[in-house]
Amino acid sequence: MSGMQDAGVVGVLGGMGPLATVDFLRKVIDATPAQVDQDHVPVVTSSIPQVPDRTAAFQGRGESPLPALVASGQRLVRAGAGLIAIPCNTAHLWFEPLQQALGLPMLHLIDVALDEAVALVGPEARLGLLGTEATLASGLYTGRGHTGLRWLLPAQDEIARWVTPGIHAVKAGDVPGAAALLVQAAQALADRGAQAIVLGCTEIPLVLNNGNAPIPVVDATAALARRSVAWSLAQRAA
Repeated sequence: MSGMQDAGVVGVLGGMGPLATVDFLRKVIDATPAQVDQDHVPVVTSSIPQVPDRTAAFQGRGESPLPALVASGQRLVRAGAGLIAIPCNTAHLWFEPLQQALGLPMLHLIDVALDEAVALVGPEARLGLLGTEATLASGLYTGRGHTGLRWLLPAQDEIARWVTPGIHAVKAGDVPGAAALLVQAAQALADRGAQAIVLGCTEIPLVLNNGNAPIPVVDATAALARRSVAWSLAQRAA
């Protein structure tokens, strides 16, 4: 591509997992004010599921995903992306070195999700958080700005019984089983006083939403999609 065809191309560094990547792409379409094909956001996607497990790497049980993330991202650079979005929360533990290696602007999923959470419930709200063990333990959300927020995280037994098995069930294609587990995890956070729940794993919005959760949810995937669309539309209008 060249010239005006390059304007506003969003690169999606996906595959973590594949279903979450498809969900993100659908949410990009849903967030786009389009009447014909040509109105939609130009997107290039690298969905490589063989990126090493991010939680295992964080816990010291597996190899770093960074080389695979860089290789996948370089495909997007070569394809003409002007911005990179990563629909995987835990992969953001390697955000800074990845951005340095790729040399392109990148949206930070946690930042855009926190912006939407604050807009929904205020800067001093009690927020529940659901995510992978690495996302919960690393402080990706709880240690990133918005210091007035009060965080409620699942207890260790809730992570072991509901959260981690629920995420794994989505990856394995068991959507009903995943929903049953993650609704229980959401209810436990609501019972402890959470005003809303941040869905801090891109598998979770596939089965937990405002239709079945006990309190409002913040869909990080949808937040990233909306911000990607806004960037693309601004580039194409310039």
